[in-house]
Amino acid sequence: MSRQDTSDIIFRRVLAVFPISILILVAGIFFQLVWTSIPSIQKFGLGFLFHSTWDPVSENFGALPFIFGTCVTSFVALLLAVPIGVGVAIYLAEYAPVKVARVISLLVDLLAAIPSVIYGLWGIFVLVPFMYKDLQPFLGKYFGFLPFFQGPNYGVGFLAASIMLSIIILPFIISVSREVILAVPSVYKESAYALGSTRWEAISNIVLSHGRVGILGAVILALGRAIGEVMAVTMIIGNNVKISASLFSPGYTLASVIANEFAEADTTLYLSALIEIALVLFLVSIVVNILARILIWSVTGGNSKEGIK
Repeated sequence: MSRQDTSDIIFRRVLAVFPISILILVAGIFFQLVWTSIPSIQKFGLGFLFHSTWDPVSENFGALPFIFGTCVTSFVALLLAVPIGVGVAIYLAEYAPVKVARVISLLVDLLAAIPSVIYGLWGIFVLVPFMYKDLQPFLGKYFGFLPFFQGPNYGVGFLAASIMLSIIILPFIISVSREVILAVPSVYKESAYALGSTRWEAISNIVLSHGRVGILGAVILALGRAIGEVMAVTMIIGNNVKISASLFSPGYTLASVIANEFAEADTTLYLSALIEIALVLFLVSIVVNILARILIWSVTGGNSKEGIK
């Protein structure tokens, strides 16, 4: 064996330590969460996920209001962000001039880099007053016959948190969807043009059809980001243990209840219940992100094209 071969083997084995350390870190987090959650798991069992009472005084805990709040805010956020995100991605990949696409892509990246606490402050000083004075009165007046837009107007609540989440996850949908669209072989589009298809027909019937799995992966990846968002949601969701059909109602999410009440957990069972919520959030985030990556890789083949066009 040559000296060069020996050095390559040593270098490869040293590098292998780094990904293994990531696996060890994830496993360590998981087992620590499980270990700390044991008192809550032993007392409440699976009923913890379906029980709606959260009473720290009597140490009676159920995570259903937080699961409900997480599902509602994430679903509404996706409902708002997906059409805009996919539309922007199509424009950047297929229609925009190169210079315009680069500028918009830079702005999208900057949007993704803004800390969530900044979004939260913007939500408090801009979004919540707008919700209280304009949007929620408008929705209540013209769509108040629906249960989603009934009840008192607080400004904060599920709807405000959902709009905030939609803004936060928008860059992820745009960036990944753009990469998926760029990964579609150009020969497919050229064949469609040769058969007389318009540009829109080629995009809708060929590009989006071929990339739909990857775009779905982008949506699921954004869902994972929405589920785990903490500060921005905590600052404007209202933090109320309540299950309500109205989007005007204040509520909680899995992440926000941990951030808001962790410092107040003065008993072992109270702390254990919060850690069990963290365990649920951890497992859901892992599953969602794995599923998203599989869907994206199925389209891009594990490769992503850098740049625009």
